[in-house]
Amino acid sequence: MSNYNLETKLWSVADELRGNMDANEYKNYILGFIFYRYLSEKQEKTINKALEDDNLTFKDVQKDTVIYEVVQKDSLSKLGYFITPELLFSTIIEKTDEEEFILDDLQKAFNQITNSSQGTESQDDFSNLFEDVELNSSKLGKTPDEQNDKISKVIRKLNEIDFKLDEDESDILGDAYEYLIGQFASSAGKKAGEFYTPQEVSTILARIVTLNKDRLKSVYDPTCGSGSLLLRVSKETKVADFYGQELNQTTYNLARMNMILHGVRYNQFDIKQGDSLENPQHLNQKFEAVVANPPFSAKWSSSKKFMDDERFGAYGKLAPKSKADYAFVQHMIYQLDENGTLAVVLPHGVLFRGAAEEKIRRYLIEEKNYLDAVIGLPKNIFYGTSIPTCILVFKKCREHDDNIIFIDASEHYEKAKNQNKLRPEDIDKIVTTYAERNEEDKYSHVAPLEEVIENDYNLNIPRYVDTFEEEEPIDLDELVDELEQIEKEIQEVDDKIIEYCKELGIRPPVIRRD
Repeated sequence: MSNYNLETKLWSVADELRGNMDANEYKNYILGFIFYRYLSEKQEKTINKALEDDNLTFKDVQKDTVIYEVVQKDSLSKLGYFITPELLFSTIIEKTDEEEFILDDLQKAFNQITNSSQGTESQDDFSNLFEDVELNSSKLGKTPDEQNDKISKVIRKLNEIDFKLDEDESDILGDAYEYLIGQFASSAGKKAGEFYTPQEVSTILARIVTLNKDRLKSVYDPTCGSGSLLLRVSKETKVADFYGQELNQTTYNLARMNMILHGVRYNQFDIKQGDSLENPQHLNQKFEAVVANPPFSAKWSSSKKFMDDERFGAYGKLAPKSKADYAFVQHMIYQLDENGTLAVVLPHGVLFRGAAEEKIRRYLIEEKNYLDAVIGLPKNIFYGTSIPTCILVFKKCREHDDNIIFIDASEHYEKAKNQNKLRPEDIDKIVTTYAERNEEDKYSHVAPLEEVIENDYNLNIPRYVDTFEEEEPIDLDELVDELEQIEKEIQEVDDKIIEYCKELGIRPPVIRRD
């Protein structure tokens, strides 16, 4: 089965729930059940392979206490969780064949995945992963039997799909899962912005922070959503460890599932839940790559206590309460390692807004000289908002520390029905221009720092990249000829009308102006 077929089949499972609830709700069921089946089959295959030489299977050894305890311990060590045979996905499917009531067993299976990891190294990665899958929701049916019938149909349809877990180095299911998250984001409209960054934008950030790197020891996203941006970085180069923080509990669950489905072991990622500005969870660590698409102009406390916080205090001003954009930048710069690169998506306003934001912007350039690039993106490429956006790139040790490159990619995209899209060639052009610091008329400009200072640290892109197109000069003689021709044609039509009216003996509706 090709990736496309797998994606299409998985997306079609959602047909069972469409109409009962909106995309933002049914995504929790579909993504949750896919993840449960993945964990279940992964464990069963792993244990069966270990027992292969003894010609036994996992279900064969459940009555042999000694072997059973060994496989349980082994599963917890390798996978981070353990599911008992009667709660495996394959057992639940057998029960649906007999039209049995499965909701209680499903809930037990979800609880068991969480409880089995308690007290182990993996407990933070598996705790409460399924809390958004409400098996008794009235949206599934009025009675428990109706709810059971609906859920049984969904998981039976899911069971018809081959997850291809036997294939080596298979990232097929992980990529299909990512595709589904994107599809749900597209269907969810405004609610999608909080959990998904369009793949094209993720690719630009990922390629920039991995330039000239064979591997990264760490990548961090303080507003990691579903984790898609972190995983995109690993598509560009090898990443040893992933770190992230996400405020929304549902999205935090999604990020951990996404990591595991992409084959990232539980001890290779550390994703926390919470507000990374108010309650940062990785403050004592520095990261080689930092990427983010924080919520645009979000509110934050801007409390005076942050003037004593080493992330913000040195700037002399805090980002305003109504716009946390620069607070996220300050937080990420604090977490960036000396040899690292930071790439962040922000609204255009950060380039030119005054007051506290102007002071922070000036400090970053004048005192720190960390800003390496400003990249203007096309409008309407994000879910849920059409505001103009840009990417800022920061480095603590810049190779080109006497200039900043400005790229205006706002007119380089493919127009789509609901959203504009960056094409592969648009992405290549942005990354190549940044990497090679190319100058191109109406597209990019390498501005010496003196030029930025002359502009009072205002980074608005049109000040540096002139995209003004002069209009074609008008030929006045040609214009007069056209007007005379039009007048002549009007006269001819009027003459015909007058002639017809005379024949009919009526007054012609024509007024001669000469």
